[in-house]
Amino acid sequence: MISALAYVPRATPLGRAAAGPAAIHLWSFAAIAFVVASPIVLAGCALAVVICGLAAGAGRALALVARWGAALGALIVAVNVVASQRGETILVRGPDLPLLGAVDISAEALAEGGMLALRVLIVFAAFAVYTACVNPDRMLRMVRPLARHSALTAALITRLAPLAAADHARLREAAALRGPAAAPVGRAALLHRLVSGSLDRAVDVAATLELRGYGRGAPARSARPPRGPGDAAFALCGLGALALVLAARIGGVGSFEAYPTIALDASAATLALAAALPLAAALPLALDRMRIRRIATNAYAHG
Repeated sequence: MISALAYVPRATPLGRAAAGPAAIHLWSFAAIAFVVASPIVLAGCALAVVICGLAAGAGRALALVARWGAALGALIVAVNVVASQRGETILVRGPDLPLLGAVDISAEALAEGGMLALRVLIVFAAFAVYTACVNPDRMLRMVRPLARHSALTAALITRLAPLAAADHARLREAAALRGPAAAPVGRAALLHRLVSGSLDRAVDVAATLELRGYGRGAPARSARPPRGPGDAAFALCGLGALALVLAARIGGVGSFEAYPTIALDASAATLALAAALPLAAALPLALDRMRIRRIATNAYAHG
């Protein structure tokens, strides 16, 4: 079974777009998650990433991130509650722990930890959609003139990492089918076999690359894939959303302070900013659908 994070060509607007504009579109929302601090705006950013992922056919990638993010988010909240020990609204008087002293749970620490967890989850989701939907070959072709050796290394990693994950799954399945009388296979043995197989594959890959002439260097120029008419919309909408958030942050819109008490800006401007992010994510999708419908209508009229 193909990994949820593996790239698969998709007949979706994001899948048809060029690698550069599609990457800019998704990276912009990941950058927005680092810029804003308001949970309201972060919720709008999260909805924007979900819209991008579902429209791109990356629902499995989003589900995987949700499972990982739930555990990681709970850990972030727990660490923030224990480490901060700030806030005036004490919800639970905790016990005295060695080296830490009295550990109290405050509403402000929970709010701050939840905001940090949501921020990390948005970034993970944006890059999961990027990994599953943006053609890695086209991205590496774009950066090859800048860093040829790094581009080749990244190309190998994008292909060998899923193979290593598949090898690990097959090794675990083989170990489980050895029967109840067989001695259990520990993690150290599985890791040793996985690393050994990966090293053998790396030697074979290096020999194959040498035989195919990669040691003589890459060509100076490569054919650039054609750009579609809707590619600019993805880049402009992503960068426009990022610029709007930056301007709002400078203007004081969407402020949030967790300590000493929770202070959340829930004004109409903040709500409008949060609503603008899903619209920015959906606009290039709607434009691509209108373009496809117009092409189909013209073909039917002239057919």
